[in-house]
Amino acid sequence: MIKKYDLIVIGGGASGMMAAGRAGERGLRVLLLEKNKQFGNKILITGNGRCNILNAIEDEHMLLEKYGSSKQFLYSIFAQFGEKDAFNFFNSRGLPLVIEEHNRVFPKSQNALDVVRFLVDYMRQGNVEVRTQCSVSGVQIKDGNIESISCRDEVLTATEYIFATGGVSHPETGSTGDGYKWLKQLGHTVVSPTPSLVPLVAKERWVKELSGVSLEDMKITFFVDDKKEFKLNGKLLFTHFGISGPLILNSASKVSKLLPTGIVTAEIDMFPRTDSGDLERQIISIFDLNKNKTLKNIVNELVPAGMSKGMLLLLSQYMDMETKVHSVAKENRKKIVNLFKALPITITGLMGLDRAIVADGGLPLTEVDMKTLRSKNINNLFVTGDLLHINRPSGGFSLQLCWSTGYVAGSNAGKKD
Repeated sequence: MIKKYDLIVIGGGASGMMAAGRAGERGLRVLLLEKNKQFGNKILITGNGRCNILNAIEDEHMLLEKYGSSKQFLYSIFAQFGEKDAFNFFNSRGLPLVIEEHNRVFPKSQNALDVVRFLVDYMRQGNVEVRTQCSVSGVQIKDGNIESISCRDEVLTATEYIFATGGVSHPETGSTGDGYKWLKQLGHTVVSPTPSLVPLVAKERWVKELSGVSLEDMKITFFVDDKKEFKLNGKLLFTHFGISGPLILNSASKVSKLLPTGIVTAEIDMFPRTDSGDLERQIISIFDLNKNKTLKNIVNELVPAGMSKGMLLLLSQYMDMETKVHSVAKENRKKIVNLFKALPITITGLMGLDRAIVADGGLPLTEVDMKTLRSKNINNLFVTGDLLHINRPSGGFSLQLCWSTGYVAGSNAGKKD
């Protein structure tokens, strides 16, 4: 005899566990399937293992602005379960949260594993049946509805289904585009994914010499064929292939559109709060205290911590670093100032989907009832999280989307139209 559920959720990530837990809380008989050995693999790597669980922008209109052109579709979803609801949901049920800079919210424990444990416990409280290492191999359709799914040579059936398999970023976590394939089989359109929050590849060797160094408050300006395009301020991380960090991740989508149009370069201002005149005076003061040293031996006093190796390599392209400080020409001193205010970088591309924090693409929102997350093609299917084609910046906005869409889908499963 085939066991039939009220709801089968495919995908044990953020939106899947939230959806299953919410449906179980409402009394539905729920089965959640996860192809990995454990739940929440992508949650575990967010925020460098601390889990940037959401962003505490309380003004709903300001929050929705972060989702670009998708905002018009999200008002109903966020009205049902928005930022305040998500914050209270975790905070009041035993997962204390803290708000850090830029409104980023983390668990007080600073441990992403606690978020996964919380969600697993939420499902347990709702008597959700869970199966790990259960990779869905097929979806069967009858009369315009999903009739069953195949897993481990077993046929599983439910009244309704939720696809919560994630997109294609970080495929090592299990997000390998399975949901896209099924959506296409079910007659849906799928927008091809592109990495939207992803590090940039740089040409210059001095950049790669700084791998692992981060700068908290930098300004970066992007150019195409020497024409200024846009600028941003924030945290930047140098890597062995180029540049990353929140500042860069939030630039990647725009940069991807610039790359086909010309040569893309960037300038990093290491001292955005100091004008060139004041910076030169600071350098003169350091020179006065180190007159008999060589230029190469005082670079570490001129630049932020960790930057000296890369700056020594960069400056040596323009001047003799063996020169005694007291003999540094005025034109070279001004050159140092100009370089520190505009470190030159050539952007040659974006890292791939395997390095992307977030990729866009997926199901167009016009093909979903955005009050319930129910598919407009398949009446007994809901779609959540990263399977939806929604652009968003880094800073907790992706997980907020997972909590909101998962909760709303779990709240509407089992309801009559």
